[in-house]
Order: sequence, then structure tokens, then C-alpha cells
Amino acid sequence: MTTIQSITIAIIEGLTEFLPISSTAHMKFAHPLLDIAPSPFVDMFEVVIQLAAILAVVVLYWKKFFDFKRFNFYIKLIIAVIPALIVGFFLKKHIDAALANLSFIAWVMVAGGVILLFVDKVFTKPIIDSEEKLTNKTAFIIGCGQVLSIIFPGLSRSAATIITGMSQKLTRSAAAEFSFFLAVPTMLAASAKSFLDTYSDHPEVLEKSNLITLLLGSAVAFIVAVLAIKFFIDFLKKYGFRIWGIYRILAGIIMLVLIWKGVIRQ
Repeated sequence: MTTIQSITIAIIEGLTEFLPISSTAHMKFAHPLLDIAPSPFVDMFEVVIQLAAILAVVVLYWKKFFDFKRFNFYIKLIIAVIPALIVGFFLKKHIDAALANLSFIAWVMVAGGVILLFVDKVFTKPIIDSEEKLTNKTAFIIGCGQVLSIIFPGLSRSAATIITGMSQKLTRSAAAEFSFFLAVPTMLAASAKSFLDTYSDHPEVLEKSNLITLLLGSAVAFIVAVLAIKFFIDFLKKYGFRIWGIYRILAGIIMLVLIWKGVIRQ
């Protein structure tokens, strides 16, 4: 992976991680367009820069993350992340196969876009406007929603968790914020596992040049994500999900056409 390739992928990740358009889909389809060859390092790189982007949440919401008097906040995050940990452990082979299937990801992009077209009209009477009002049961249900994004790459982790939150009477902004919070322990666990697994099977990936590439990509993804979070919350409050649904459908169709024409090969 060259410096230009790593920076480009990191920018894509930072821009799309918190939007309901699937950062995974965008990175996977960027690979053949950028001539990035599959490798254990590339797989690990993508997971780690996702964590770097998500750490932007910790910086922007540091008062909540480091207010240790709010013990219930941490309990909710632990409860919500459990379903993803279980599914990620037992369905790893399925997940890896789905991630390698670009047609599947593209179809999920389209299907997810159709769902987003109607979300704002379906969930119209929210009553929970902050994380403090969330029950442990609701946190668990949102965590189960997150599982869908693991089983169906291209669905978008943020879309799955935000929509699930809205189905539980959360406002759009409250659902988005809890989705951001939940991303932190989820990606910490995923990054640690990916890093350890890759190092165990391919210790050569941690050579100096790769580590520099990893640090550079992480820094870029983090900076871009800080800007994207602020934009998304404001945009979501004003305009909702419909425009993202339209974008997903168009992007998914373009992906399918590129695959059909042989521009992108699986």
C-alpha cells in the first residue's frame, strides 16, 4: 500500500464512518479503483483506521467518556456491545466471505438505501432525547441492531444502530450520539482482534514501513472524522435520512454496473 493509497482510503473512512452510507462498502470498492491488492496488512489497516476515526467521538464527547461518576453510561455500552462480540466470534467465516463479495455489498447498499427513504416517516414520535434516559434493555436492543451491520456488510453500522434507536423512541440526534458512543468499544474489540490475529499469522506486517503507513492513515482518518461528526449531527437534525437513502441507492447501482461491466472484478 502506497502513501497516496493509504491517505485516500483514510479520507474515505473518516468521511463515511459516521454517515449511514457504509464506510466498509466505500473502502472495499475503492480498492480495485486504486489498484490496492488484497493482503493481511490491508485488511488490518482498514479495521485500525476505523478505530482511529471512531476515537474522534472520544475527543468530541470527552466529558461523557471520562465522567466516571456516570457509571450507568459504561454499563449501557457494555450491554450494547455484547451481541456484536458474540456474533463476531461465532460467525467470523461468514463475515469474511461477505466482505469479499462485492456484489453482495452493493445489493445491501441499495436495500439499505430503500429503507432510509422511509425511516423519517415511520418513526415520528420520539420521546427519548438523551443517552441518560436510555434503559439497559434499550441499549441491548440497539446492540442487536448493530449485529445486522456485521452480518450484512454494506448496511452501515451507524445506519443500523441509529434506525434501531429511533425504533425505540429515540430522537434522531440522541440515536446518532449513542451510535457514536457504541462504536468505541465495538471497534476497540475489533481492532485488537484484527491486530493480534494478523500479527500472529503474519508478523512481517509490522515492519517499519507498514507501521508508518498505519499511523499516517490513522491520523488522517481521525482528523477527517472529527469534521464529519459535526457535519452529520447538524445535517441529520435538519434534513433526516432521505437524501442518504437516495445516495445509497445510486452508489449501489453504480457499483453493480461497474461489476457487471468488468471495471471492478471480485
